[in-house]
Amino acid sequence: MSNPYGDFNAKVDYVFKIVLIGDSAVGKSQLLSRFAKNEFSLDSKATIGVEFQTKTLVLDKKTVKAQIWDTAGQERYRSVTSAYYRGAVGAMVVYDITKRQSFDHIPGWLDELRAHADKNIVIMLIGNKSDLGSLRAVPTEDPQELAEKEKLCFMETSALEATNVETAFLTVLTEIYKIIGKKALTASDVDYANSATLKGSSIVIAGQEQNTSASSGGCCV
Repeated sequence: MSNPYGDFNAKVDYVFKIVLIGDSAVGKSQLLSRFAKNEFSLDSKATIGVEFQTKTLVLDKKTVKAQIWDTAGQERYRSVTSAYYRGAVGAMVVYDITKRQSFDHIPGWLDELRAHADKNIVIMLIGNKSDLGSLRAVPTEDPQELAEKEKLCFMETSALEATNVETAFLTVLTEIYKIIGKKALTASDVDYANSATLKGSSIVIAGQEQNTSASSGGCCV
């Protein structure tokens, strides 16, 4: 099996913007840190506003740079983060399996995402902190039912133990790549600060495409 992360100095064929959304303290930043840098911090602080990291990988012999945005979950930052949904081609909606309220808020996050994002966006529902199974407050049947109803991918992860984190991100990126391969996403409603442009079948975020170095860092039915 070939190395999915390829040559970081290779020409980038695609840039895929993915947003992480969900309530505060569900582990969005830890998921990103685990995927981008294979790190986990027990002393993680709440994200203020928006942060992002990139990781370069190879899909079907094409070099893809994932530009992953970590949006703050606190209500007071909603007006700030909503602008960053535009231009995203993938989203991971995260809840904490030990906090029922974080799952109950998922429909609201989906409504906000769909109000601001492209209609073809690939969405994965993530139940994080699977290592805390003894404290589970969200039975797996509930997110499975929601995922089926909303036509989402679904996976449980543990950023602490690195369980399914890479698989989840690679699944979303692969689904995006399949869509791009069949038909380019329409650019009519995509206006990420006037910087999202469509070239052929690739998505390029202006101002980012020259930086090809990665920061050390089919499930939808």
